[in-house]
Amino acid sequence: MDAPAAQLDGLAVGYLLGLLVGEGTFGGDGRQPQVTLRMHVRHEKLFRWLTATFPGGRLYGPYHHGGRHYYQWMARGDYLRQVLVPLIAAHRDWLDDHAGGRFDAMCERYGISEPGPGPSFEPCGEPAS
Repeated sequence: MDAPAAQLDGLAVGYLLGLLVGEGTFGGDGRQPQVTLRMHVRHEKLFRWLTATFPGGRLYGPYHHGGRHYYQWMARGDYLRQVLVPLIAAHRDWLDDHAGGRFDAMCERYGISEPGPGPSFEPCGEPAS
């Protein structure tokens, strides 16, 4: 699996969580869960860092339509379940109420309750004690 959470430093984790709280979405397409981050193309350098640091996600774009110009980064599948969800769950108490609620709803809707391999994490949505 790409970029195990154990290899990430605290700054990278905090930066990712801040991006997800401020600009990201926790959801899915009805069949599979996904975490999405969509921002203006002027943030391309940030997206390149994100892709290098969290290589299991995928970068789409740039898109130019409807007067909007943006990139979109998405995490799905095994990477989401085995790397990203355990990472977020381990720092669940860092999320604000809105983002935390969306994260919990995604986990519940898609049956994500047991994080994948790596450090010992509490079930999805429960703050580590």
